[in-house]
Amino acid sequence: MNSELHYEISNFLNHEAFLLDHNHYNEWLDILSVDIKYRMPLRVTTNNKGQSNIVNNMTYFEETKSSLISRVARLYTSSAWAENPATRQRHIISNVMIESTSNSDEYQVRSYILFLRSRGSDHDTEKLFGERLDIIRKENSKWKLIERTIYPDQAVLTISNMSMFL
Repeated sequence: MNSELHYEISNFLNHEAFLLDHNHYNEWLDILSVDIKYRMPLRVTTNNKGQSNIVNNMTYFEETKSSLISRVARLYTSSAWAENPATRQRHIISNVMIESTSNSDEYQVRSYILFLRSRGSDHDTEKLFGERLDIIRKENSKWKLIERTIYPDQAVLTISNMSMFL
């Protein structure tokens, strides 16, 4: 990959993190393609080191643009009790690796994520970390997220709810 492309895609991912960290959810929806697939399969602990510990047919969430729009809309209502008081969150993205796909406008992008969240005056900080596998496409001269699969490193998630976006 050339450095200009890496810079563009890394900036896209950093901008996405900024939008999520600052609760700009409607703007975040704008960078998602209409055909987005957004999912997080389960990780399990296995004794067999040669066997995959990802269970792809079981997910914490499997979303479409429509379901993501509904989740975002709910955040702006009084029934979003999981976000009251509002959380403070950080999405730390690193190790961005980009590969070409068979479509010249699409790229497969791997990145690592560290998600941190605190609430109110709580002393506890929740964290989730893992790897993301994205498909990113240029549509009308703008980058769009087409597909995201999040592979958590934890087999047991230590977060209080799944109201966040990764």
